[in-house]
Amino acid sequence: MMRKTNEGCRKLTLGQTARFLKNHNNYVILTHASPDGDTLGSAYALYYALNEIGKVAEVICPDVIPKKYDYFARKTDHIENENPTIIAVDVADSRLLGALEEEFGGKVDLCIDHHISNTKYAKNLYLDDDAAACAECIFELIGKMRVNLNDITAKAIYTGLATDTGCFKYSTVTKKTLLICAALYDYNINAAEINRLMFDTKSKKLIELESMVLNSAEFHFDDRCMVLTVTDEMQYKTGCSGTDLEGIAVISRSVEGVIAGVTLKQTGDDEFKVSLRTYSPLDASEICKTLGGGGHKGAAGASVKGDLATVKAKVLDAVKRNLDAI
Repeated sequence: MMRKTNEGCRKLTLGQTARFLKNHNNYVILTHASPDGDTLGSAYALYYALNEIGKVAEVICPDVIPKKYDYFARKTDHIENENPTIIAVDVADSRLLGALEEEFGGKVDLCIDHHISNTKYAKNLYLDDDAAACAECIFELIGKMRVNLNDITAKAIYTGLATDTGCFKYSTVTKKTLLICAALYDYNINAAEINRLMFDTKSKKLIELESMVLNSAEFHFDDRCMVLTVTDEMQYKTGCSGTDLEGIAVISRSVEGVIAGVTLKQTGDDEFKVSLRTYSPLDASEICKTLGGGGHKGAAGASVKGDLATVKAKVLDAVKRNLDAI
């Protein structure tokens, strides 16, 4: 499947993006499918900021939003407008819109993103690929627009920062990231509680699934590559699926000697979502690009069609070629 790109995509500066947001109205803010804390935190922080200056907006997510985000993610009113302004946040490729792609994929007026692999599918793009999270971009935009923060907006931004940086432990974290985090502490964000919800809380069914996944783990290439598989059968037996599986991909980060952690999640009869986590000198984005995906240097993904054996072979071949080159 070819990626949808827009040859006429206009790259905006921070100032131009702030002016765009102040000059338009009736916003539909889109997140990516299988929503994480960054896409949701970015979407809702932008939603609350636009409300603060009298703009009409709504947030639409392709999938059900997990209840753990209820402290900032609320149902928004539907916009009754024939010509809304469509914004996508933390969505590097229109295919990541999932069920919303058919309706909105070719109509995105502005994409706000931090992925170097962004396919430039939107009419306008604000991209800061040095940002540790899209929420970092949203924080700067809110400041540029001279919109006052409040507690709920600060909670949303903190969630985006924390979840996309592994609670501030990934190499993407910069001085700017930490300064933004420090500024958020001026508000009632209750960071300790957010961290507990995001990183230290698991359901019984997820523990059961992780046990199955670890029991079937494989190691390749002198134990430098770990493969974790989540099949339809595992998901059926435990009742875990979709956003329940968020944390599986990071398991490999804690295994000594592993510099390429592959997670294969079955999403259809003959399709798997590939999540790749790497340590230097491997580049996850470059590996996933060869599989039709993309992402960041340390974390990337792709969707690959085929049965488990076929998909695993394709991914391992891509990893091996990159391992051989270092």
